[in-house]
Amino acid sequence: MHLEPGHCYHIYNRGNNRELIFYSKENYIYFLYKIRKHLLPQMRILAWCLMPNHFHLLVQVREEVTAAKCGSAFRVLLSSYTRAIQKQENRTGSLFQQQTLAKDMRDGTADYSLVCFCYIHQNPVRAQLTATPEKWPWSSYADYLGVRQGTLCDQEMARMLLNLPAEAAELAQLTDDIVPADKIERLL
Repeated sequence: MHLEPGHCYHIYNRGNNRELIFYSKENYIYFLYKIRKHLLPQMRILAWCLMPNHFHLLVQVREEVTAAKCGSAFRVLLSSYTRAIQKQENRTGSLFQQQTLAKDMRDGTADYSLVCFCYIHQNPVRAQLTATPEKWPWSSYADYLGVRQGTLCDQEMARMLLNLPAEAAELAQLTDDIVPADKIERLL
């Protein structure tokens, strides 16, 4: 995975053989702690969603950070989390698929980052884990709607880069218009 300074990426990975990577509420919390510790110094988190067997991040790499530092931060995040789950579950072997994927947002249309933002937040609806994205506790969507006061995302930067509306109702409508809950398809 090669991440260039100043660029935005959709980063995702799933459990090896599509197996669970989060077994409990505490696992989700611990992974978010690891993101804060290892990734925030290297990149701005614009959106995130943790699912039982995979995760999605929309990030902007900080200008002063090297690609090597970003790669190292991801390796430490995933390997340290894997070790904790191996110990917890008394298991061995890979927790995640070999390669974490990073889709450069420059590869799509001008609105591709916004579509990705909405797609990430609609993921739990698509997987039938919740009826509405704001009810899924393991994503940044509730923060953007003002329902929760999370601090992981740089909402100011996301609003600027993605031209997000400030009003919660407008954002909810935009998300549903761009990625309708009843017509979600594999976009990325």
